[in-house]
Formats: sequence, structure tokens, C-alpha cells
Amino acid sequence: MTRNRRTDLIKGLLDLAAFLEAHPEVPVSSHVVVHHFPEYDSDADMRAEIDQIASHVGSRIDFQDSPYGHYATTVCFGPVEYRAVAVLTAARALHAAERSYSGCIQPDPKPTT
Repeated sequence: MTRNRRTDLIKGLLDLAAFLEAHPEVPVSSHVVVHHFPEYDSDADMRAEIDQIASHVGSRIDFQDSPYGHYATTVCFGPVEYRAVAVLTAARALHAAERSYSGCIQPDPKPTT
């Protein structure tokens, strides 16, 4: 993440927190997730980036997402979650294949009685 993107994100989060604190009438979600996705590179490079993030934040690799082709780590600050996710090559290919059928199949309209 470039310095400006990082600074802008942190400033935005702080501004959001100040706004919500000043406006208790504005509803909020019960949970917030900030995602980081490595640039598409080789699966090995993406895994290495997630491993490095996990070591920096003191978390483990989340194997719960492994069946979906995701390699992830998470750290939580109460209801605020930082989640770094590598979507591996096989998962991207499966998603692209499934999306290739989008709009090709139309269900029969419901019969009118």
C-alpha cells in the first residue's frame, strides 16, 4: 500500500470514528471488516505476503477459507477486523468459469393462474 493510500485510510477511519461519536443518532453496523488483497502474483508470492502479515500482526493463517481457495489471516480490535486474504489461482479460475454463465440461463416465468 502506498504511503498516501495508507495515510488516507487511517485518516478516513479516524474521521469516521469522530463522526459517529458526534452523531449518536446515526445507526452503525455491529461489525466492520477492512480487507487487504495482495496484488495478483503467483500463489506462492501471495501466500508469502499473507504469512508476513500474519507474523506482523501476531495471528495465524485461517484455514477455514482454504476450501474456497482463500489463504487468509485476521486480527480483531473488538468488532473491527483487519483481514488479509489471498484469493488463489484456482479460486479465481472457478469464479471466472461460474460467471461465464451469467445471463445465459433464464428461468421459466411463473405461470399465471
